[in-house]
Amino acid sequence: MIVILFGTFALLLLLGIPIAISIGLTVLFILLSQDISLIVIPQRMFAGVDSFPLVAVPFFILAGDLMARGKTSEKLVQFADSILGFLKGGLWVVAVLASMFFAAISGSGAATTAAVGTPLIPELSKKKYEPAYSAALIAAGGCIGVVIPPSVPMVLYAVIADQSVARLFLNGFVPGTLMGLVLISIALSIASRNNYPRGSRFSLKNIGKTFFESIWGLLTPVIILGGIFSGFFTPSEAAVIAVDYALLVSLFVYRDMGWRDFMQTFIKSAITMSVVMFVIAASSALCWVLANWQIPSQIAAAILSFSSNKFILMLLISIVILISGVFMETASALIILTPVFLPLVTELGVNLVHFGLIIVIGLAIGMITPPVAINLYVASTVSGLPIEKISKAVIPFLIGLIVVLLMIVYVPLIFKGIIV
Repeated sequence: MIVILFGTFALLLLLGIPIAISIGLTVLFILLSQDISLIVIPQRMFAGVDSFPLVAVPFFILAGDLMARGKTSEKLVQFADSILGFLKGGLWVVAVLASMFFAAISGSGAATTAAVGTPLIPELSKKKYEPAYSAALIAAGGCIGVVIPPSVPMVLYAVIADQSVARLFLNGFVPGTLMGLVLISIALSIASRNNYPRGSRFSLKNIGKTFFESIWGLLTPVIILGGIFSGFFTPSEAAVIAVDYALLVSLFVYRDMGWRDFMQTFIKSAITMSVVMFVIAASSALCWVLANWQIPSQIAAAILSFSSNKFILMLLISIVILISGVFMETASALIILTPVFLPLVTELGVNLVHFGLIIVIGLAIGMITPPVAINLYVASTVSGLPIEKISKAVIPFLIGLIVVLLMIVYVPLIFKGIIV
């Protein structure tokens, strides 16, 4: 059954059929072959999306798109430039810092890449920074967008694994910050080797000025995360508040969007969310098939047969996650892999919040590994460079992020009590 299921799914993907439809056709084929009523498919699809925590997903996506389209991202970039732009290669540092700031607003890798790349890539070109490396760095920085909370993939994982969204968010800060620091280190090394110029001169007056201009954007994560961790509202309610706040800032503070802009943003977000929800619905039917034939347990037993060493097994799981991110979109891979690996990591005694961080970070790295590399495509669109050129330049940043993933896998396993 395992060979038939995954073989059918792989064949449909190779034929170029969209992933959600491939999942649905795979489930249809399995049910027909087992003479099971097809009413199971719509029942499971509806059950998969009938979840209150999932309300957070479309609203976080919409909030990120609203912030990315308006002046919020531009103001955040200027603030980051005022802090560390004086370093040699400082604009690259600014790119990563801006990605970290915007990650705390959007919860989306593509939105973070677009928001940071649009104002910064032209400026980096003017300053004679290597365009391919600039685009690659901003794409890699976009991976942080789904790790530093709020995070759409973390919400999805929490729903599937029945874990606390707040706990996942709370534990996302350290890995996200570590990813940023590693990217900054690599960027500074390249900048120093190529003798790149410095950015803005350090000035407390300029820092103060840009801080007050960007305060509305900086307040967004404070409102969202402060409300969640204080218990004032749930993550789902926080997502709605984030949209309300983004609308207020755009309409009455920066006044940077007209009604046509709003409608285009709403339509774009609706299309994005429709695709995500379709994948979630189809994957729910697949999860029923997996559970009904105890496929996750069989896979867990097969992997456990390789070794009894927890460290080796977690390395194998991490490799599978990374490979999945190469060929599958983040949400799709997360929805499919989580129920497969949960029995195994539970057997190994791994904290499920810890595993949530591992799978989210591993799949986030997939955003810069072709062929399914959404951040690279966004960076290519913004920069006008061919994706092949950016893919080559992203290699050192990719290696750095994989090192971070391995640290996130093994450090909590060695030192207990790190995950709260």
